[in-house]
Amino acid sequence: MDLSELPLPRIRERFEALRSAAARRRWLAALRGDPRRGACALARQLERRAFEGRAEARRLLGLFRRQCRLAAGGATLVAGVDEVGVGPLAGPLVAAAVVLPGPEALDLPGLDDSKRLTRLARERLAARIREQALAVAVAELPAPLVDRLNVYRASLEAMRRAVESLPFAPHHVLVDARTLPGLRAPQTALVGGDGSEACIAAASIVAKVFRDARMAELDLRFPGYGFARHMGYATREHLSALRRLGPSAIHRRSFSPVSQLELF
Repeated sequence: MDLSELPLPRIRERFEALRSAAARRRWLAALRGDPRRGACALARQLERRAFEGRAEARRLLGLFRRQCRLAAGGATLVAGVDEVGVGPLAGPLVAAAVVLPGPEALDLPGLDDSKRLTRLARERLAARIREQALAVAVAELPAPLVDRLNVYRASLEAMRRAVESLPFAPHHVLVDARTLPGLRAPQTALVGGDGSEACIAAASIVAKVFRDARMAELDLRFPGYGFARHMGYATREHLSALRRLGPSAIHRRSFSPVSQLELF
């Protein structure tokens, strides 16, 4: 196989379009024998990327192990559910439920626990998840309801509402570290599920991106606190604004130091 007539950028482009492992091996062998300056370097680069791609494919497949076992037992519609916004002093608590098809029908490179991803990566993945998922539902509990229920019960309620808002009843629900009361579908609580199960990781990303967007909206309604930057968490900027402006309508009155400020 002779590639010497093809420009190196064209070789890269055509190599990345190859789907057959055997074809890729032939192209790499030919490229390693190409006398042009830069050909061997390109071969090494393409080999490294191919290895990384195989490793990423194995990692992603590992995120579907439990879902595939459930599907083999007849539970073909598996929902993952997760929440975000338990710790902030302000803003809603948000939960998402996501039902993904099997791994063979998905193209979600980089899927992972939302906390391990950059903001741009989360936003990109959230859009792709919404495009490719069988179903996505989000539930949002405002600060006054979080205060009334307490944050633990509010997180359970938000996740329950997200699951119940799906357009169909899932056969099984995978929950990050919690057991949801009042859920009709069978469920499994998984500690660290947002980093080990694809559907929970997807739910964590959707919930985080949704809540970040909501906090950006609330920043416009309640200027001066910096909600679009710290998302309601107890940063130095936020605490300084709280002392200066006092609590807003979206602050959680049951959370310290908001509750302490209200005493004065």
